[in-house]
Amino acid sequence: MKYLIACNLLQKTISIFFCILFLNIIQAQNSFSIIPKTINIDTVIYRPPLIKINNIPNGSNLITATPSFNHTKALLEEFKRFKAPSFWKKENKLDLKLSEVAFVNWNAGGDNSVSTSGNVEFHRNYKFRYLQWDNNLRLKYGLNAQEGRKMRKTDDEIRLSSTFGFRKDTLTSWYYSVKANFNTQFSNGYKYPNRDVPISRFMAPGYVFIGAGTSYIPEGKKFNFYFSPFTHKATYVLDQYLANQGAFGVKKAVLDSEGNVIKKGGKKYMELGVLITNTWETKLDENILLNNRINLYTDYLHSIGNVDIDWELNLNLKVNQYVNATIGTHIIYDDDIKFDEEKATDGSIIKHGETRIQFKQLLGVGIGYVF
Repeated sequence: MKYLIACNLLQKTISIFFCILFLNIIQAQNSFSIIPKTINIDTVIYRPPLIKINNIPNGSNLITATPSFNHTKALLEEFKRFKAPSFWKKENKLDLKLSEVAFVNWNAGGDNSVSTSGNVEFHRNYKFRYLQWDNNLRLKYGLNAQEGRKMRKTDDEIRLSSTFGFRKDTLTSWYYSVKANFNTQFSNGYKYPNRDVPISRFMAPGYVFIGAGTSYIPEGKKFNFYFSPFTHKATYVLDQYLANQGAFGVKKAVLDSEGNVIKKGGKKYMELGVLITNTWETKLDENILLNNRINLYTDYLHSIGNVDIDWELNLNLKVNQYVNATIGTHIIYDDDIKFDEEKATDGSIIKHGETRIQFKQLLGVGIGYVF
């Protein structure tokens, strides 16, 4: 009997101990203020109120657990992703020059006229350590309309240039270079007022220069000097009428006594010689830019010592971002281009033409855009 009573007391004691232990565990869990990161909708959580802090240390900032967006701002610009640097430098130029003269009851006399000239340039240049590759394309065309006469052409040019250079280290400014140039025009050229017989056409002439040499390109300056002791120059005259006349240095046609063509004239003329080119761009003032381009060529095979000159010098005056003025000159001297050739009635040549200096001067105000 005494043994049963002792067992019951032991069981009750153990039950009371575990109940007290369970209650203490629950009270200890409720003493922490924990905000779970993820809460299911059907879960009920008991969260006692936060205990107020009576003594706040100096330099402490109290932050509430409630999220706030009061101090955040929206992005003003679209997020830009990282892009790998490019070693290509691209530049496009559009330029339009206009000039106009109008007279109304003008006692001194004069004819109304409008002139326009367009210029488009594309530059694609690559430079990285030992390599430099410059590519330039320029297209020009101009027209003049004057009262009492038909429209005339004032400017016409297609010019493509590509130069590839390699240097042995990054300290030198001298490159081993290969250069190719191509020049021609868009439409027929005439000796006005005669419009029946063209004196030039597209690819009549067309010039191609291909050579190898060395270039001096100093760092940080828009200066390029190129010297090639071996440059092949090809002159193409793809118009048979001009080729038969021996225009631009090609071999002329062989005629019989009655002026009939026995053998057609050649359409190409090949030369091998020395080529020197230089391009230079510099700022004379804040809004004054000087552009210089010169090509010098002499032939080993046919006329060594005769130097062909193609020199262009322009002064660009910038009024604002879009308005500009240009003062320019262009000089050409080519030993293969003859002027004032005299022919007999049977077509035979009495006097061969002579080589002359070709000179063009430009003064214009217009609008330009660079992008």
